[in-house]
Amino acid sequence: MPGSNLTDRSSQACFGGTLGFYAHASRCTQTEMRIGVYVPPHPPGARMPALYFLAGLACTEETFAIKAGAQRGAARHGLVLITMDTSPRGLDLPGESEHWDFGVGAGFYVDATVAPWASNYRMYSYVSEELPALIEAEFPVDERRGIFGHSMGGHGALVIALRNPDRYRSVSAFAPICNPMAVPWGQKAFSRYLGDDQHAWAAYDACELVRRRPLAGGILIDQGDNDSFLARELRPEALEDAAKSSGQSLTMRRHPGYDHSYWFIQSFVDDHLAWHAEQLG
Repeated sequence: MPGSNLTDRSSQACFGGTLGFYAHASRCTQTEMRIGVYVPPHPPGARMPALYFLAGLACTEETFAIKAGAQRGAARHGLVLITMDTSPRGLDLPGESEHWDFGVGAGFYVDATVAPWASNYRMYSYVSEELPALIEAEFPVDERRGIFGHSMGGHGALVIALRNPDRYRSVSAFAPICNPMAVPWGQKAFSRYLGDDQHAWAAYDACELVRRRPLAGGILIDQGDNDSFLARELRPEALEDAAKSSGQSLTMRRHPGYDHSYWFIQSFVDDHLAWHAEQLG
């Protein structure tokens, strides 16, 4: 069971394992952060790979756990599945709650450098450093890590894997924001969190990162062609072009009729779990 660093909010039996929701005091955000952890059935003393899921705009640590139906596959593959909130909460910063695509629920997985966001909106460090250390101390996992996400979270997963190739063995995404520097969602968030210097933006853009240093392993992306955000916000073709230019192995699967919803994620989540299980061993 988790130790004193976590507050147990709820715990349920699920596919022979346990789905728990927890809170903890975060040094990165200087707020309480909430996470979800599914631990599959396992022999006593066993340690398993950890697979981190990053959710999209306006979601919480509960959204994927409730809507995606991933626990059955995680139990089958022996994956500890971790979800987390999408921003700090409870700060009441000016303008923090005025927009659904910025501020609360929209941390964009960056470390902000502009006031008033810089002290607390440090989701990149939280996800890539603080959270794995906590999970590895409190749960039966080893240092095999995978990461995936949806939309804003797909952007975060790609960026974190590309910037930390020694820490993550596998990465995938559902309908990610592939080129945030070039689309309204990313421009709005980056200009407010990071300021006007686009060199700072490039450190959080998967297309820019793939061009600089492709991953040794491959990337799996699923994208629906009936996604209302496809042309304006997601730009998968930009990532395909960047991958081609650098030699990055990229599997981009396009699906007729599918949109941006969790019905789309449910349809292909088992493929992603199998992808990560194979690479994580």
